[in-house]
Amino acid sequence: MGATTGPVWGRVEQQDFRSRVRGTLLGAAVGDALGAAVDGLGLDAIREEHGAEGLVDLAPAYGRRGAVTHLTQLGLFTVDGLIRAQVRRDSGAWHPPTDVHRAYLRWAATQRDWGPDERRKDDGWLAREEWLYARRAPARPLLLGLGDEIMGTPDAPKNPGEPGPEPAARSAAFGLLVGWETQLVAQLALECAAQTHGHPAACLTAGGYAVIVHGLARGEHLDGAVQRAMGLLAARPGHEPVTEALQRALGAVRQGVPDPSRVEELSAAGTAEQVLSAAVYCALVAEDVRHGLRLAANQSGPSAATACLTGGLLGALHGETALPPAWLAELEGRPTILELADDFAMEMTQGPALHGPAGSSPGWLARYPRTP
Repeated sequence: MGATTGPVWGRVEQQDFRSRVRGTLLGAAVGDALGAAVDGLGLDAIREEHGAEGLVDLAPAYGRRGAVTHLTQLGLFTVDGLIRAQVRRDSGAWHPPTDVHRAYLRWAATQRDWGPDERRKDDGWLAREEWLYARRAPARPLLLGLGDEIMGTPDAPKNPGEPGPEPAARSAAFGLLVGWETQLVAQLALECAAQTHGHPAACLTAGGYAVIVHGLARGEHLDGAVQRAMGLLAARPGHEPVTEALQRALGAVRQGVPDPSRVEELSAAGTAEQVLSAAVYCALVAEDVRHGLRLAANQSGPSAATACLTGGLLGALHGETALPPAWLAELEGRPTILELADDFAMEMTQGPALHGPAGSSPGWLARYPRTP
């Protein structure tokens, strides 16, 4: 798997890219945190608890406001794996799915261990963040898929019958590889999805979501990015459920004032492509980020996953400054997310200065070791 020649990085381009990377990761996390408070509740129950308008602000989940779920945790480890892949490329080892899988195994250790193991020097800095050692209702296929060292692949996927949205929710970072060909972005997301959820629609949905984020991070409009994703997916076997779900999202935009019933129709049974459909719809009709995330969370379907995907789209589209400041102020792990986002942006724009022929930064290699 290779990459194309990257874009030219002037100062303005670097600033825009960093804002979109921050926006994507923070947007996904704040959507996840908003939805976490009502995940699994029916709309009537949400309104009973939060009033006639439903959930309009962050509410407690896991004992605090702004808490994130396993969706955000895994999304951060995806970023970590991609940075490690770039760093390891110098040594001639270039297989990003393997590096991402190793990052997911580090996440799986956080779900088993009490806290960071300082003896594991090769873990890098993210796996030493204590707040990540919280078990936030991880879906069973995640624990099963990452329960041993064997990596699932598209030809031999883990949990081949699992259609859930978890792989898509951790795939935004693949879309931030703006120097890559769109086709390669989709392939990488699909290969990494197969590590826990082998259902073809779950894998293709992860690929489709990454392609949409990729378009947004490169400055496309959301509608155009969705059209591009549908065109790219159409060449792949088994694409119909995913492309039809995206088509339904585009069609729903023309059906009048947005309301929870429309979101629920799209998210339906909560399969990957249905959740993506609802998220694309919420992002398309959003008056602003707050409105889009509220729309995604106030429904009887999977609120956390839908709002997480919606937040990633809106963050990639508008950048970090469009996100609601009051929600960011309470977001669990915000310093870590910002640090990781900035590291990713720096690696993708200035990697050769950090670890290249002219020499390597010892501090960088301590954070992102070359070792497996």
